[in-house]
Amino acid sequence: MAEPKKKRSQSRKGKHRSHQSLTSPALMLCPSCKSPKVSHQICPTCGMYDGRQAMVITTSKDKKKR
Repeated sequence: MAEPKKKRSQSRKGKHRSHQSLTSPALMLCPSCKSPKVSHQICPTCGMYDGRQAMVITTSKDKKKR
């Protein structure tokens, strides 16, 4: 296999990896509870999606009562 003849310098390495940075997910506000959530996902706090209740969310207080 081919091997590099010389070491790639730190500045060149940084330029080579410049597009590999991490980006944070695009967040939007939930229309029902106004908490931040990922777009096109069920709201983790209220369980709403597209104007309907998609999932019932139980809190730790509810779990202790059972």
